[in-house]
Amino acid sequence: MKVAGFTFIRNAVKNDYPVVESITSILSLCDEFIVALGKSDDETEQLIKNINSPKIKIIYTEWDKSLKNGGSVFAVETDKAFASISTDADWAFYIQGDECVHEKYLPLIKKEMEDNLADKGVEGLLFKYVHFYGSYDYYCESRRWYRREIRIIRNNKNIHSYRDAQGFRLNDRKIKVKLIDAYIYHYGWVKPPKGLVSKGYNFNQFYTENGHPTDPPPATDEFDYGNADRMLRFKDTHPAVMQKRIDAVNWNLDVNKIEKNKKMSARRRFLQVVEDLTGWRIGEYKNYEIVKQ
Repeated sequence: MKVAGFTFIRNAVKNDYPVVESITSILSLCDEFIVALGKSDDETEQLIKNINSPKIKIIYTEWDKSLKNGGSVFAVETDKAFASISTDADWAFYIQGDECVHEKYLPLIKKEMEDNLADKGVEGLLFKYVHFYGSYDYYCESRRWYRREIRIIRNNKNIHSYRDAQGFRLNDRKIKVKLIDAYIYHYGWVKPPKGLVSKGYNFNQFYTENGHPTDPPPATDEFDYGNADRMLRFKDTHPAVMQKRIDAVNWNLDVNKIEKNKKMSARRRFLQVVEDLTGWRIGEYKNYEIVKQ
């Protein structure tokens, strides 16, 4: 069994993405790792090279900044990395520059790839998610955030990244997947308030025609945490590769203040109660078809 990892990244230093931690968190499972490196204005290239692994291959790309239809540029860059994977790889493990896998899940993930290798009815493996928000100590729960997503796919070049690179499709249909008991830890929204304001501004450039990359970001330290219907304390451990970043945290998050100011509609409160009691997320968007679990 041959496994290839792949990701895309641009301006990781400027945007404070833990891309080194992301790559190294799954590197031991991979025989090769493709990084689609967009033209950057910082030291991202050196950051990747400093990982100093013979498994890593960098391909240099130019982002098409005219692609502002719902973040489609992210899917284009993902596809560039996937296309560069060796043809003899069996599985392709996708990880974004703000995601990590805890080392405790690696044996299970490897076993799932081995056990499902011969079952061509399984075209990908579906992971569960923990979305950290504002702090490494808290994660959010909300119907606005995806609970699961495909992160391992067959090395089938008819598969392509979908929409804003959240998931994949085979030609134009949903991929048939197995849900596995492993989590992706998403750290993209763990920043001090000013950093979150800047992140939101930067995201807007790639999602709407109204993004203005030449304008400065808003001069405010206030961030609206309303996207998280609930913020819950994280009681487990983080991946070992993230510990240095966690130790360097220099801000405090007042979760009590955030919860007091949070407004949640009666409809969303009802739907959350149903999910809490039954595990059923009514009306959940699923860009996949679960065939095994």
